[in-house]
Amino acid sequence: MYRISAALIIGLSVFAVGCSDSDPSAPSSPSSQGTSTTTFTVPLSPANEVPAITNADASGSGTATIALTVTKDGGGTITSATANVQISVSGFPAGTAVTDAHIHNGAAGTNAGIYVSAGIAAGELTLTNGSGSLTKNGINVPSDRAAAILSNPAGHYFNVHTALNPGGSIRGQLAGGGATVNSGTADPY
Repeated sequence: MYRISAALIIGLSVFAVGCSDSDPSAPSSPSSQGTSTTTFTVPLSPANEVPAITNADASGSGTATIALTVTKDGGGTITSATANVQISVSGFPAGTAVTDAHIHNGAAGTNAGIYVSAGIAAGELTLTNGSGSLTKNGINVPSDRAAAILSNPAGHYFNVHTALNPGGSIRGQLAGGGATVNSGTADPY
């Protein structure tokens, strides 16, 4: 019995050594260190608001594109984060005033507090013909909130607020995880 166990251990050891990659020129696996951008494309609808919008804004719709850029340290911890948000809306009554837009930390069918504000100033976006768009770049996102969004996008929603619906007029979940582009450094080990 001892000879079989010893032979098995020696055989597995030789196999493990033979399978190791000792070529220093081989590509290394990427580390979690560096900068990456995850982009969420969020369809916005008045039916997704809680409760659903049934007044004049009910004909509105839109899309928000949120590019969340995070920087991580060598341990993979997010040390800084920013967001660029592009909002396009249409189908609203002429003259609708967009009052703000936010990311909230809430699942579909629930309302939650503001998590990240797009920072739209009063009068910055008036939908003269019922449609319009706006881009806000370099929005500061607290590191812990960026981590929460990336770990559970479906648990967060984006909505656009109007003067007629100050609690939100059109909404969509960040579900799907988005598309991520890494520009981090490679782990040399």
